[in-house]
Amino acid sequence: MFIGGLQKLTLIDYPGKIATTVFLIGCNFSCPWCYNPELVLPEKIKKNKKISEKYFFDFLTQRKKLLEGVVICGGEPTANKELPDFIKKIKRAGYSVKLDTNGYNPAMIKNLIKKKLIDYVAMDIKAPLELEPNFQFSISNFQTNSKFQFLKHDKATGVKVDLNKIKNSIEMIKNSGIDYEFRTTVVPGVHTKKDILQIAKELSPAKIYYLQNFRPEKTINQKFKKIKPFSQEQLSSIQKKCERHLPTKIRI
Repeated sequence: MFIGGLQKLTLIDYPGKIATTVFLIGCNFSCPWCYNPELVLPEKIKKNKKISEKYFFDFLTQRKKLLEGVVICGGEPTANKELPDFIKKIKRAGYSVKLDTNGYNPAMIKNLIKKKLIDYVAMDIKAPLELEPNFQFSISNFQTNSKFQFLKHDKATGVKVDLNKIKNSIEMIKNSGIDYEFRTTVVPGVHTKKDILQIAKELSPAKIYYLQNFRPEKTINQKFKKIKPFSQEQLSSIQKKCERHLPTKIRI
């Protein structure tokens, strides 16, 4: 397992638990606003200092009385075929496991749920699950001159998306019997208020939907650093409309 980072303590990433977050290298998406390019882009992965599994599990052993859970994120954890064995070791160490995923490997998610290897799953929803003809992609003052007919997911993820995989994961998670959340990083120029409301409609009914504001810091596409995030007032307005369909909260 290739580990690219470790946040030794988090009080917010695993609801209700004191946890640590482990960042796995590799991703099947290339979202332009991604703030972990060192876990996604091959040229940056080569330069990123790796953490050994031994170091990670020694750390878990040392913190056994202080920590309750492990958050596994990336990159995209399910892009690693060794993930089930990695989680088994974490579970044997006595920890609950939360998986952060983009949902693009439903077979892996199904396997993890079936084998009771995950206790909580958070799935990122990148865009509405609909075809958007003639969508003009704009970034602040930067704007493409061409219009395309494509799935917004394709532009949001940087790859050609099979929406059936996304839909399968959503329904599987809803019916899994384990705790879960859905969430969207809201990016001006990529998402409109109408888009987020559409996602809420498509997810309903669901336990909880979180809106996360975009941060123009490290990004895969450098142009995204110029984007001004939605204001708190704008996000609150979107949240209230989404709550007509399912419980929605803003996560800072």
